[in-house]
Amino acid sequence: MKTYRVALCALLLMTWSGALWAKETMSMKDAVETGLKQNPTILAAREALYASDYAVKASKAAFGPAMSTRYGYTRLDERPQSFGQTAGTLDNWQLQFNIYQPLFTGFQLLTTYEKSILLKEQVASQINNAELQLIVAIQNVFLQLLQARENVRSAEDSLARLRSQLKVNTAFYEVGLRPKLDMLQAEVDVATAEQLLVVAKNNVDTLGAQLNTLLGKDVNADTEYIGSLGYYPLPLTLEECLQKAAMYRPDLIIARQSVMLAEKDVVLAKAGYYPQVAAEFNYFRDGEDPSVKGGEYHTPSEWNAQVGMNWKFFEWGKTYYGQKQAEKNVIRLGQEYQNLENQVSFEVKKNFLQIKEAAERIVAAKQGLIAAKESYRMAVARYEAQVGTNTDVLDAQSAQTASEASLNGALSAYGRAIADLYGSMGQKNPELLPQ
Repeated sequence: MKTYRVALCALLLMTWSGALWAKETMSMKDAVETGLKQNPTILAAREALYASDYAVKASKAAFGPAMSTRYGYTRLDERPQSFGQTAGTLDNWQLQFNIYQPLFTGFQLLTTYEKSILLKEQVASQINNAELQLIVAIQNVFLQLLQARENVRSAEDSLARLRSQLKVNTAFYEVGLRPKLDMLQAEVDVATAEQLLVVAKNNVDTLGAQLNTLLGKDVNADTEYIGSLGYYPLPLTLEECLQKAAMYRPDLIIARQSVMLAEKDVVLAKAGYYPQVAAEFNYFRDGEDPSVKGGEYHTPSEWNAQVGMNWKFFEWGKTYYGQKQAEKNVIRLGQEYQNLENQVSFEVKKNFLQIKEAAERIVAAKQGLIAAKESYRMAVARYEAQVGTNTDVLDAQSAQTASEASLNGALSAYGRAIADLYGSMGQKNPELLPQ
């Protein structure tokens, strides 16, 4: 029984240790979701949204009455006199309570409230835009990382082929069938391939660290990003992409909201043309001591209420010119919005064409890789049969490695073009699946 308990404890300890040291694995979708939760830029943008929500509540509160109080003490140098008689005290205390209710402010309060709502909506659009940009950035780096890993595999295969060729060259040289130059050329190529493999592995580590940073993780986090490069046709036409961009692109929405905010500023600028109407209520208590309970020369309490209008009807054109300035700002933002629309359309079409280009590259690269593998196989067979040269083998091997890199690059470029297209349409597609 004791042996059984010890074995059970050892098994549990091994299981716990394995779980503790196991690598965290993430697909592209997992990486995107983690980035949206942890990236500091997104978290900061969300704080701005919380702040804008308080701004809406503050502007709404301005519709209600404002209440204030004042409590003070006045000491006179001598008693007030009236017709030779004492008319007051040296010590005077007063408590005042005021309620102020705006009734009409030239639409200023209403417009300010509507503007705060628009600002909140604009901040939400800015968060959406920041999230979209982060998603595209994560997907681009993720695809580059997958490409870099494929390049490492290709470099390892290339090195293995070169080492195999070096063994053949060495064996042929030792029996006098080939000159020493063939063996030396093979050694140089092996050394070069080893260096290229080191560079490829370093690129993988660099991209992994960059992806960790985008996800808000420690740069040295030991995370395994899983996935593979692939190809699937895009189920959208250019016209559909342009329509989606016009509807969902966050920066276009932000630009439209900026125009609406500028129009609210025009209304605010016109507020100076109108009178300001408000109601006010005041309550007073006086006394010769801090309790303000009245006295011989003080009224215990009194109140008054009034409705008044304040109208500044002439300011040498200040309101007029302010209105014209606000109207010109509306026109400026409208022109900038039209320019942004043109830029968005160009970006969508550019990404759409890049997808088409990358798809054609994939087809050509696959055909080229098939031919390169066959060429290398034939070059090795000819060399071993003593009818080919070492240079032919090395050239064929280099061509196969270049073809593999070309195919990896085309597949990665296709995926990144897909990510860029969805980003330019304002569509969040964490897995880059057809939508």
